[in-house]
Amino acid sequence: MPSRSNTIDSPEKRSGRAQDIVVLKEVRKRFGETEVLKGIDMVFHRNETTCIVGGSGAGKTTLLRLIVALDKPTSGQIYVEGEDIVVIRERELNQIRQKFGVVYQYSALLDSITVLENVAFPLVEHTKLSSREIRQRVVEKLRILGLDESVLDKFPAELSGGMRKRVGLARALMLDPPIVVYDEPTSGLDPVTSRAVDDLIADTKRRFGVTSIVITHDITTCFRIADQAALLADGQVVARGTPEELAHGDNRISRDFIANSGVDVEAVKSLRPPP
Repeated sequence: MPSRSNTIDSPEKRSGRAQDIVVLKEVRKRFGETEVLKGIDMVFHRNETTCIVGGSGAGKTTLLRLIVALDKPTSGQIYVEGEDIVVIRERELNQIRQKFGVVYQYSALLDSITVLENVAFPLVEHTKLSSREIRQRVVEKLRILGLDESVLDKFPAELSGGMRKRVGLARALMLDPPIVVYDEPTSGLDPVTSRAVDDLIADTKRRFGVTSIVITHDITTCFRIADQAALLADGQVVARGTPEELAHGDNRISRDFIANSGVDVEAVKSLRPPP
């Protein structure tokens, strides 16, 4: 009979299949007497877009911080590309964090520096490239995302909401991470710009081959871009599946949540390729 150490012999086997790029197992997070996350089990597949939806106070922001290794759970395992990031040291965590590009709510650009300096920041911090090489890479990334060199010397306050999102995404992509996390990407944007941001997320996945994790309250975004979706409520995943399964499946909580959003999901045009 094989020993226990031989039957569980690799991080990949412990975390799941090779295409499972991020895996959460029985993740709990407590702040004092309050348990914010209550046993989260989730799997994010490589090169797919997963939307995590839920109301205010559901635990979405706490979950995001745990996934990108900015905080540690009270208990449970979080595997990123097969490695349990809960048990590793801070120095190794810094390497794990570079696997994620994060596009923060309202873009979180530094107002006192230019677009060039904002986008270049990860390269300045984590590489030894020359100023010329950094500028070339920034220009190329912005070009791919639909912005030209005329924006380099502008400050964030001089940009439209949609342009700020593109600049924030360019910064998130500078280290070529395999995973991009979006924190409420359409929050505060008008409907036209929100749909343009949906297009940008879908196009980024296609162009760069990234796994996308989208924290959002925007049901339209979810139905336009998500391969899979999860509904978070009171610190628990109460439903998961395709957006259509959440809207029309057997789970009453998810059906009611989507119905109460006021979005006519039947009229939403999906950006996902046909099966």
